[in-house]
Amino acid sequence: MVTQPTTLDARYELLERLEDARRRTDELFRIVREEALYDRPIAERHRIIFYIGHLEAFDWNLLRERLIDAPTFSAEFDKLFSFGIDPVDGGLPTDQPADWPTLEQVRRYVSQVREAINKGLSCATAREFTEETLLNVAIEHRLMHAETLAYMLHQLSFDRKVAVALRPVAVARVLQHEMVRIPEGQATLGLPRCPGHAFGWDNEFEEQTHAVPPFQIDKYEITNGQYLEFLAAGGYENRNLWTDGDRQWKSEHNISHPVFWIAKDGAWFLRTMFNEIPLPLNWPVYVSHAEASAYAKWAGKSLPSEAQWHRAAYGTPQGAEREYPWGSEAPTARRGNGDFKSWDPAPVDASPDGQSAFGVQDLIGNGWEWTSTLFAPLPGFEPFPFYKGYSADFFDGKHFVIKGGSPRTAACMLRRSFRNWFQPHYQYVYAGFRCVKN
Repeated sequence: MVTQPTTLDARYELLERLEDARRRTDELFRIVREEALYDRPIAERHRIIFYIGHLEAFDWNLLRERLIDAPTFSAEFDKLFSFGIDPVDGGLPTDQPADWPTLEQVRRYVSQVREAINKGLSCATAREFTEETLLNVAIEHRLMHAETLAYMLHQLSFDRKVAVALRPVAVARVLQHEMVRIPEGQATLGLPRCPGHAFGWDNEFEEQTHAVPPFQIDKYEITNGQYLEFLAAGGYENRNLWTDGDRQWKSEHNISHPVFWIAKDGAWFLRTMFNEIPLPLNWPVYVSHAEASAYAKWAGKSLPSEAQWHRAAYGTPQGAEREYPWGSEAPTARRGNGDFKSWDPAPVDASPDGQSAFGVQDLIGNGWEWTSTLFAPLPGFEPFPFYKGYSADFFDGKHFVIKGGSPRTAACMLRRSFRNWFQPHYQYVYAGFRCVKN
């Protein structure tokens, strides 16, 4: 069990973390040229202007009556910017730029709300569990958007962004792709519901243990180079590799390659955040669940279940389970490519110090990993009373669990119990995969 600091110490730490999370998202909006703030880079998502207002509106709606007891500035904006969207079954938003408030109005609202929250929190009386939980929700919600905004802005035209300094692309090394045998053992998912434990979202409770039979798993995530072999072998045209629903999606949307790939002059390039580069063959491929599943079937394998992924990542030959694949130390750049250290992936073998007890590498950061597990509640699930739809709205049999984290995932969400989820036909998230077989 993780011991929390004293209430006063925790409160100051949380306020500092909230301010740091604000800096993260403020920096993201600054890379968008002002004339592009009403663009919609991904058809399934709101226009960028929504997210400028949403982050403050979420904090305001969450904290205003529960912690700081302040009057609202604009009930209209509180509602307008309250919730994002995740359309399923092909439904897309149809709003136009003129339907949204002006940038000046939105920025004024953001400034007023942030100032009121700061003032209110500085005067609020500490409310032990309630305050810590609410502030953690505000912080991690914003940090989640720091990642989702990144992959959304990734699809924005280069001329609509202000480029930042980039690191050089690592020289490709020859990889020995192999599978690692994982002996039977247990995998513990979730967190125990007990006083003083570290923060977790509602879907992280309660802790449960699975018995996992022996299996084999890829040592590394599937690379662009490996996926290129699947594409060259006609993987997208082979009907037998795709479910009926995946095949229909692929046909209706003319899906013929990963969304981050660009075919040009007879060669493949990768669209990074700020430029196009020759396809790095040893970087993890980012694809939808449907594309990952088709590859796995082509390879005669399958995607791991959530429990199998946990067993490979956190289990040990001795039976004990680790906090992280490498042990108990907090994530660092040597352990994996996460916590906003990079805009791009790294080679899948770039962080050997982050390997698990079984020798499986690149599990934390560098790209979320799809599992075959549908997102569903753990036994004992109870929705947050102040955010009932956070998880429950997505227990619909249409979303799959992803694990591990990406280069743009905050360190606090690289924890073992964190569960992320997406629809199977969503290509834009920084998510890759590895395969298993019995």
